Amino acid sequence: MTTFALIHGGGGSAFDWHLLEAELRGRGHDTVAVDLPTSDPEAGLWDYADAVAEKIGERRPLVVVAHSWGGFVGPLVCARTNADALVLLTAMIPSPGEAPDDWWERSGRPSSTIDDEFELYFNDVPRELARRVLDHDGALAEKMNMERACREPWPLPAWPDVPTRYLLCRDDRLFTPDFVRRHVRERLGITPDEMPGSHMAMLSRPAELADHLVRALPA
Repeated sequence: MTTFALIHGGGGSAFDWHLLEAELRGRGHDTVAVDLPTSDPEAGLWDYADAVAEKIGERRPLVVVAHSWGGFVGPLVCARTNADALVLLTAMIPSPGEAPDDWWERSGRPSSTIDDEFELYFNDVPRELARRVLDHDGALAEKMNMERACREPWPLPAWPDVPTRYLLCRDDRLFTPDFVRRHVRERLGITPDEMPGSHMAMLSRPAELADHLVRALPA
């Protein structure tokens, strides 16, 4: 049995993973989904990572899964826990010394012209489910203050020594496939795995995503 530590993106919550958690547990694995301390303006990136590591405890073997903005946190969790693998799910890839707020320009990510949050993030998620998640996460977002975490330079001097895979979602409108393929090649020197799905594929395709994650397990 492997433990999957699931790290949500900016403006998200542990609730985003509930369908995927059921799929992974149904396959005989354990899951840990953590609400990052996004309401604490004094919390930095290591504080975010430590919140995840504390909940993981001594559970091993361990695969860390980081979504979207959580890409700035996932590698730090790996450094804290000696994880067995890291999977970046349509995630931002930090460079040493780069603050999350600076990533958008420095990565060359093209601006989106889509204003509707359903169309941008949830374009293949059933509307009722998307609304339920948005209502839940929106209540938390009202208290969100990520000022320090977003402005703090990413603290690792290099990528952690952990097997890393990137999972690209081909229907993602926030981080589009062409951009992601280039971003992954430039920053990690690898070719991403690909699956159908929007930016919130854990909600629209939880079973297919679970299959991809299980295949990422170290031999």
